[in-house]
Amino acid sequence: MSFINTIREDIKTVQAQDPAAQNGLVIFLSYPGLHAKWNHVPEHWLWEHGHRSLARVLSQITRHITGVEIHPAAQIGKHFFIDHAMGVVIGETTVVGDNCVLYQGVTLGGTGNETGKRHPTLGDNVTVGTGAKVLGNIHIGNNVKIGGNSVVVKDVPDNCTVVGVPGRIIKRNGCRVFEESFDAKQHREYMPDDAAEQSALNRQGITENARRVKELEREVAELKALVAKLVDER
Repeated sequence: MSFINTIREDIKTVQAQDPAAQNGLVIFLSYPGLHAKWNHVPEHWLWEHGHRSLARVLSQITRHITGVEIHPAAQIGKHFFIDHAMGVVIGETTVVGDNCVLYQGVTLGGTGNETGKRHPTLGDNVTVGTGAKVLGNIHIGNNVKIGGNSVVVKDVPDNCTVVGVPGRIIKRNGCRVFEESFDAKQHREYMPDDAAEQSALNRQGITENARRVKELEREVAELKALVAKLVDER
């Protein structure tokens, strides 16, 4: 795909993603997230062809102009959109899939405890909310939504919604997740047992009903005692 076609498609992506977007010329001139992405193309080419010092220098110039720091080695997919842009950091070994959206203040970074591949891999159609941090050599599946200011440090399967610090899965395939398990050695989040989750929810409801029944029984006993006292006084 030619660079001109890439620009056209990126402008269409902005128009589809941003309700405040105006015409193509305004988008072309005034969206720093697009400028950072477009500048990353030659920077990444230079990095891949051995001109790494120049690539790094140019990426820092881009950072000062746009407020977005994308390491030249990072791999960025098609239709990538950074909305508002300011404060976004994308680390060296990050891989971003197609149709991903990042908001301001997002960090795709490392934990400082890893070598080699030390930054996250994002699948396709991933949305990362304002201020969220996705850290370490973890995999974020396709169609994942990460809530604003979340801190994600473990793998997330496809079709999930993650919120909180540390980030936890609250929805999978449109259904609420009540419990989750994580194997730290394998660095993998396991699919929850839907039957076990429903059973736990049922037990919680039964416990609450039992507590309420006891309260009602106590109140009835008190009322009976009060009635008996009134009868005796007569």
